[in-house]
Amino acid sequence: MKAHILLVDDDRHISQVMRRALVYEGYTVDVANNGNDALQKTIEHPPDAVILDIMLPGMSGLEVCDRLRKSGNQVPILMLTAKDAITDRVAGLDMGADDYLVKPVELAEFLARVRALLRRRNPEQTEVLRFADLELDTGTRVAHRGARAIELSTTEYELLALFMRRPRQVLTRDIIMDRVWGYDFEGASNVLEVYIGYLRSKLEADGEPRLIHTRRGAGYVLREMPEG
Repeated sequence: MKAHILLVDDDRHISQVMRRALVYEGYTVDVANNGNDALQKTIEHPPDAVILDIMLPGMSGLEVCDRLRKSGNQVPILMLTAKDAITDRVAGLDMGADDYLVKPVELAEFLARVRALLRRRNPEQTEVLRFADLELDTGTRVAHRGARAIELSTTEYELLALFMRRPRQVLTRDIIMDRVWGYDFEGASNVLEVYIGYLRSKLEADGEPRLIHTRRGAGYVLREMPEG
């Protein structure tokens, strides 16, 4: 299942940018613009992780974090703030935050911190999927093509896992979009083609034969040879 993220930030532009980046990575995302709304959303739809800005109107992010921890909620929390003072970092960690990132954030680092947070708190039971010379470890989320290790982003992993659980089955665009991004996805219309390209580049980096093939007018299929 996709990890569910609660993003709490009152800056709508920043929250839109972060939400889109998280959705592109394969997460489902709820957005709250204030502390009270954030606390309510953790009850209505418990998240797997919370991205929490310190500077919020009314109830601060520090207070939100403190209330969550005092209620016994141990959801992983990544604190965000424009402040770069050591005292702010210490305050956030003392309230029970798991990690801390100063804004403006670099999206690549932000996404890496989210992945690390989820891995530490929600380790997967390992299953190794195999097809031809390709293996995918669902615990480490690392693929291997023969002896070559292949690092994958969250979305690349979800996409490859979908194919490897349905080998030789043609998957339509609608099915893939629903399983990997969800029907409420609001990103670019060519996102699937982009990520298929990313996967092919990584899987074929040493000149290996193509495994993910296009079926024109139908979708994509994982198979060892293209259909004639």
